[in-house]
Amino acid sequence: MKYKRILLKLSGEALMGNRQYGIDPERLAEYANDIKQITEKGVEVAIVIGGGNIFRGVAGASNGMDRVQGDHMGMLATVINGLALQSALENAGLPTRLQTAIKINEVAEPFIRRKAMNHLKKGRVVIFGGGTGNPYFTTDSAAVLRAIEIEADVILKGTRVDGIYNADPEKDTSAVKFDHITFDDVLRKGLKVMDTTAFTLSQENELPIIVFDMNKKGNLLKVVAGEKIGTKVNL
Repeated sequence: MKYKRILLKLSGEALMGNRQYGIDPERLAEYANDIKQITEKGVEVAIVIGGGNIFRGVAGASNGMDRVQGDHMGMLATVINGLALQSALENAGLPTRLQTAIKINEVAEPFIRRKAMNHLKKGRVVIFGGGTGNPYFTTDSAAVLRAIEIEADVILKGTRVDGIYNADPEKDTSAVKFDHITFDDVLRKGLKVMDTTAFTLSQENELPIIVFDMNKKGNLLKVVAGEKIGTKVNL
């Protein structure tokens, strides 16, 4: 395997499958099997998951809700998704740990860097919930922050699109896909990969990002093995 330790970033929306909201158990099981494939190859896996399928803080703020309150609700939504993914992974026979940036001791460990790294070395899949624990920061920022802290080799952003395009491929049939692109080119072209805070943090720490289609069976294994799947962003 090309990468020994990865941080997999999943959106909350990815867990919906074909549903309008909530969690699709079949999609969870598919993800669990894909993750199991790479752990069996000796890859250490950490995961950050969003909460958009349950609640989006920004949407709440636009409807008159206080932004900070909304973001806290979003953090709790990521914990719910983390618990669901943990259950699916354990059903697939994988040992896991759920760590959160906000204290919910009855359901998850608090995030402690050394503990997380120790779990990874022992072959456990570590799920990070609760974002960064702070409002105004997205789960993209949480993913990059945790990846840097645990010394991951790469961030794998699993989406429903097979890479980065110069336009939205779901709306523009003439959109062109990039197989490889630099951080500077992404910023210059104004492409949307992650939010600016997360993207800048990744660039400053020289941490590559690979955007790929997580919903295609076997893609995760191919990416970790070093095959040219999706789009790689680096220096």
